[in-house]
Amino acid sequence: MARRYDREDAKRRILSVCVKLFIERGYEKTTTAEILEKADVTNGTFYNIFSTKNGVLIELTNFVFGHQFEMARNVVGKDADPVLLYAVETAIQLTMTELSNNMRELYVESYSFAETSEYIYQNTSEKLKFIFREFMPEATDRDFYELDIASAGITRGYMAKPCDRDFTMEQKLIRYIRCCMVLYNVPEDRIAQ
Repeated sequence: MARRYDREDAKRRILSVCVKLFIERGYEKTTTAEILEKADVTNGTFYNIFSTKNGVLIELTNFVFGHQFEMARNVVGKDADPVLLYAVETAIQLTMTELSNNMRELYVESYSFAETSEYIYQNTSEKLKFIFREFMPEATDRDFYELDIASAGITRGYMAKPCDRDFTMEQKLIRYIRCCMVLYNVPEDRIAQ
C-alpha cells in the first residue's frame, strides 16, 4: 500500500521514477500505475502534483530546456561564441536521442505535445534572439518566436530519424546545424567555424 509523503518529497520521487521508467520502457509504455507503485505514492498525491502523466513530461521538459544552454556552456566554456554554444547545445540534444529509442521517444514527445512544445518555443526564442540578433538586426521578438517554431520542427524531424550506416551521426549534425544556421542568416564563414 502506498504511503503519503510531503509534497516536495513525493514530487522528487515521482520525477526520479519517471526518468528511470521513461528511459527504460519509453514514455508511452510507462503507465501511471507503475509510476505510483515505484514512487510509493497514492493516486491522490500524484494527481495533486502533476494531474496527468503529461504533467510529468511538462515538468521534465521545463527542467531540461530551462538548463540546456548551461549544460552546453559547461562543455564550451562560459565565454564561448554564442553561435558555437547553440551548435553544441543542439548537438547534445540530437546525440541524446541516439542513445536509445526511448530517449528519442521522450524528446520527440516533448517537441510534439502542445504544452511542452509551447514551453520550448517561449523559452528558446529568448535565447535565440540573444544568439542570432547580430545576423537579424531587424527581427522582432515575434520573428524569433516564429523562427523557433521552424527550427523546432527541424529538430523534431532530425530527432525522429535514427542514424544508420547511410545517415551517420556526423552527417546528421552537419546537416542539422547547417539548416538551422541558414534559417537564422548566419554567414557561411561562421557556419564553417
